Amino acid sequence: MTPAQLDVTVDGPRTTITLDRPDRRNALSLGLMREFVDALDALGDDCAVVVVDGRGPAFSAGHDLAEMTERDDDFYAELFAVCTEMMLRLHDVPQPVIAKVHGIATAAGCQLVAACDLAVAATEATFATPGVRIGLFCSTPMVPLTRAIGRKRALQMLLTGEPIDAATALDWGLVNQVVPAAELDAAVDELAGQILRFSPHVIGLGKRAFYDQIERAEPDAYAVVQPVMAANAADADAREGIAAFLEKRQPIWPTT
Repeated sequence: MTPAQLDVTVDGPRTTITLDRPDRRNALSLGLMREFVDALDALGDDCAVVVVDGRGPAFSAGHDLAEMTERDDDFYAELFAVCTEMMLRLHDVPQPVIAKVHGIATAAGCQLVAACDLAVAATEATFATPGVRIGLFCSTPMVPLTRAIGRKRALQMLLTGEPIDAATALDWGLVNQVVPAAELDAAVDELAGQILRFSPHVIGLGKRAFYDQIERAEPDAYAVVQPVMAANAADADAREGIAAFLEKRQPIWPTT
């Protein structure tokens, strides 16, 4: 049996998915990505937030180039199909997903950061899409990367392969926060804790509505979110939240 390449830890409403190939800089092998999809699919109703991190000196160095040599077309098709499934599943799950980034996040590792809903990085973290250097353009990483940082900045990373530091990643919108490495755990805990204060039901429907509307023209986006907000206003969590606000007390979420 192939050893597990992920470590999944459940701590109350928080699930941590740790890439566990430190000797390979947490390269995203086909097996690891399949495990990752399974881990997301297995998230229970009790889970309200997910943290993704990497064991060892790096977050993730991208695809495992060692397993990509001398393969047939079917293998490459499957590899990138599973990678795409994994990245899309990050948006499909109702739980907010936070990338906790240290060391390098390159190629598909950078893609993973961009695909997560939120990201907190250590000061020394670096990000790159260096595929052009080895004749393998980072075509799939550019999908979430472009949506996170915009066309010109994404093309700069994609066409040059040059890394950016954490401060630049913050300025460009690839990550939400940068902290010293010693404060990374606390910063992620604080961000997760802020989310955990609120109704998981409401967070989930809001996340789905966000991704449903984000690429649409403004009138179409309103057409998507207007019925979502109307339905939300009528449900039990909104009634409790509004009542708690008016009564100056903490809400007790009915659907928690």
